[in-house]
Amino acid sequence: MSRTFWSLVAMLWVLLLPVPASAGPAEHLNWGAAVNGSACPAGKLVINVVQKVVNSVDSGTTRLVWAFDDYVRQIQVVQVGPSSFCATVRYQGSFTTVAGDSPGASYNAGGSVGDGIVGTVEGGYVSTVFGATLKSAPLARTRGSIGAFDYMCDASGTCPSSFFWADLYFDSISGFDLAWWGWVYHAGNNGSWQNACPACGGNSGDITGQ
Repeated sequence: MSRTFWSLVAMLWVLLLPVPASAGPAEHLNWGAAVNGSACPAGKLVINVVQKVVNSVDSGTTRLVWAFDDYVRQIQVVQVGPSSFCATVRYQGSFTTVAGDSPGASYNAGGSVGDGIVGTVEGGYVSTVFGATLKSAPLARTRGSIGAFDYMCDASGTCPSSFFWADLYFDSISGFDLAWWGWVYHAGNNGSWQNACPACGGNSGDITGQ
């Protein structure tokens, strides 16, 4: 969700480059079936934690920040080889819009959205198999809740307290990318927006209005 902490993987909630709109409505993103333990190769579960994040940001198809996000995510990592791992990360939370272009403006004829519209967001991603070395002394617990983190993002997309979660647990990370990613946003009468990789369903819908 915060582009800043995803600088290592050039994304996510925020690597959001425009993706052609899909034909189906946003509600049809099957993220729950896609983001689960079976999405990774079989291995030993080495990390299974829940993290709360507040004051993150979300980018749309035409601008860096269209909303602020608060969410809880479950991070699960399996070790599939001596120095290779795979992660599944599931998000559930809420967003609050920042006035300007709507998140789907690039393919919806320049839509706009008002300030302060609140809605829900859910989704997640599956990483590729990446190379890394487990820290001998991880910077957070490997089971249960690791607490709440305030990314302190502003409307320009600057997030002074954001970080890549994998840095808590790994050294020498290489090849970390996203094999599947997608989120769906619901804002009642203001609409729904699906943001997903092209092979995962693509972008569809929009959140507009005041």
